[in-house]
Amino acid sequence: MNELELKKLWQTTNEKLEESFVINSKNTEDITRITVHNFLGSMKPIKIFTLLVGIIWVGLGAIILSHIYFYAFSEANKFFLFSATIQILLTAIALWIYLYQLITIYQVDITDPILKTQKKLAGLKISTLWVTRILFLQLPVWTTFWWHETMLTDWNLLQWAMTVIATVLFTYVAIWLFFNIKYENRNKKWFKLIFNGKEWTPLMKSIELLEQVEEYKTDKNAST
Repeated sequence: MNELELKKLWQTTNEKLEESFVINSKNTEDITRITVHNFLGSMKPIKIFTLLVGIIWVGLGAIILSHIYFYAFSEANKFFLFSATIQILLTAIALWIYLYQLITIYQVDITDPILKTQKKLAGLKISTLWVTRILFLQLPVWTTFWWHETMLTDWNLLQWAMTVIATVLFTYVAIWLFFNIKYENRNKKWFKLIFNGKEWTPLMKSIELLEQVEEYKTDKNAST
């Protein structure tokens, strides 16, 4: 075999390798898109259920609170009223985030470029962290909604101490979680305990799959 034939053989082999790489890359991307689409699809039921229950909760709460504010404010238990108002407001904010997430999930198309899908997944990741932070801010009001004015005159020091300690503890936990729930802490035990289920695990698997595809393409390009 002469030099010219060797060059032609090398060129043919190289073209076949490049063609094989393109086919393998396309197959890998297609499979990844399907898998990611299935992962995101598994998140829809829990988000729809949460959204519906949340709308009912906020709707009924808003009706009751509006009635109290307009017609029975002077007779109402102010501790209950203000605690319930904060809880309803925070839940309403969380519902808007859930609605954004559900819309984003439905907007993810199986034919979208990987980069576009990655941006949507990043938005879902950030919003999931934020909605969890916001919901945990409700913790203190669950310890104050049952307070009443007779506490000021009828309670002894021990009752006050237990009540204040509980409220301070819940407030501290809520603030600590608000500032520490972030992606950098995802490998910590307490984080995994909170974020373990249909609203987080499929999202993380989807992100990891797309990252692996990008790494695969990068490595193949570098080797060629």
